[in-house]
Order: sequence, then C-alpha cells, then structure tokens
Amino acid sequence: SEVLLAVEFLSPGSTRIDTLVKHHAYADAGIPQYWIVDLDDGPSLTACHLAGEFGYQNAAPERGVLVADTPFPVR
Repeated sequence: SEVLLAVEFLSPGSTRIDTLVKHHAYADAGIPQYWIVDLDDGPSLTACHLAGEFGYQNAAPERGVLVADTPFPVR
C-alpha cells in the first residue's frame, strides 16, 4: 500500500515477464504507477497507471525527455 511506483528495465530474457506477468501482478497489488523502460527501443518509457477493474492503462511510449507530475514531479 506504500508503493507509489514500480519501474522495470526490460532485458531480452525478461520482456514477457515484465510486460505481461508483472503488469498484472503489480496492478493486483494496487501499485498506482508502473513504468516500463526499454533501452533497446529508443530508449523509451511506457507509463502505466491503474484504471479501475481493468488493471493498468498504458500511455504511448515516451522518447526523449520525460516530464511527469504523477506520482511526483520528475523531468
């Protein structure tokens, strides 16, 4: 209940686990924000946020400078 954000860095051996298994597990645990960093694709960051009973809703992957206000201001 105290975790505001989980961040995963994809690697060739963990892509399926990070994007599917952990995606559902962290949503079930109630972690409000889940960010997935893909260093091989840009790099890029996909920010996911809890969307009620549907689990996480994924934003479009961000490239370049990330600016976010949730769960805290970051640039």
